[in-house]
Amino acid sequence: MTNWEELKWRGLIKDVAGEGIEDKINNESITFYWGTDPTADSLHLGHYSSLVTAKRLMKMGHKPILLCGGATGRIGDPRPTAEREIISIDTLNHNIECIRKQIDKIFDGKAQLVNNYDWFKGYEYLDFLRDVGKYINVNYMLSKDIISRRLETGITYAEFSYMLIQGYDFLNMYEKMGCIMQVEGSDQWGNITTGIDLIRKIKGKEAYAFTMPLILDSTGKKFGKSEGNALWLDEEKTSSYEMYQYLINTDDSMVYHYLKVFTFLTPEEIDSIMEKHKKEPHLRIAQKALAKAIITDLHSEESYNRAVAISEALFNGQIKDLTAKEIEIAFKDVPNYTIPKEMNIVDLLVEAKICSSKREAREFLNNKSISVNGEKIDLDFVVSKENAIQKKYIVIRRGKKKYYLIQFD
Repeated sequence: MTNWEELKWRGLIKDVAGEGIEDKINNESITFYWGTDPTADSLHLGHYSSLVTAKRLMKMGHKPILLCGGATGRIGDPRPTAEREIISIDTLNHNIECIRKQIDKIFDGKAQLVNNYDWFKGYEYLDFLRDVGKYINVNYMLSKDIISRRLETGITYAEFSYMLIQGYDFLNMYEKMGCIMQVEGSDQWGNITTGIDLIRKIKGKEAYAFTMPLILDSTGKKFGKSEGNALWLDEEKTSSYEMYQYLINTDDSMVYHYLKVFTFLTPEEIDSIMEKHKKEPHLRIAQKALAKAIITDLHSEESYNRAVAISEALFNGQIKDLTAKEIEIAFKDVPNYTIPKEMNIVDLLVEAKICSSKREAREFLNNKSISVNGEKIDLDFVVSKENAIQKKYIVIRRGKKKYYLIQFD
């Protein structure tokens, strides 16, 4: 299987520009780029399909440039629905530094990192119009899907101009860094072709590009969105445990596709995993392989092992086996309550609003519907630092799924 055949097998090729791109990817070592704007202080799991494709190309012998848009981020890529909010310069610069560290870690320091503000900060507006604007027809810009969809609701000149700025990025890196190919998500096709047009018109040369299909889950939502929130690549924002829970619950209908897109497992390894998975789907063999590959690549094998340990402890009710740090990770989103000293369980259940009254609290306790740190307790139980995990946390479960975290001062 050639490099190009593997990319196609993994479902990573949607739009293609440039004759001979297959030969370039199969037989040469070329410089390519992928870019993102610093709209937050972390990339999220939705970005990871592009990052892992760029890393895959690097492993094939190609040279990646990862662009963080200090210039384009000041304007914002047009969204299908409405204008983006302007980000302050201080926030933008902070986000850039955070993202640069993430990219550097993912690529083991082997990718060239650039900021397009470096070549725009001294570029005079009139010079830009003469050098770039005169080569791109407005009718051409209006025909692009992302622009045409905004015409009815309105689009500002700033966002309308974004296409020219990104197009110049490609031209500049072609001239100064030998970058001949751009690799992005399919929503960037209009911006990509603008750069290719500029290179052809100004340099008289051919450039190359391909886009990747948008990765969706089984419900049609963007991959990496959990209840409306992004799953961040930053482990401090989204823990490995949270990432594990999302990936382990991947629908069976999607997991084969995700293993091809998001992992460096060989086709033979993936097919072997799927064969075992189909025999015993309840074991979630494929989902576990997916979670291990992604979390290990993003965070570390230690983080992956911790996520598995937390999951198994919660599944088996062995909450006492967890450390205070693991408790914080596992229960960071559950209702919590702080107490200064020991309390009888009935009083605590009412005060922490776990139960509505002492009568209800007694009913739950008598029915064995309340557990503390994974163990059933009775009416006389006293919550104290002595029975708290590392003398700090008490985890109360009411019924089968409702958790509450009690913390001592």
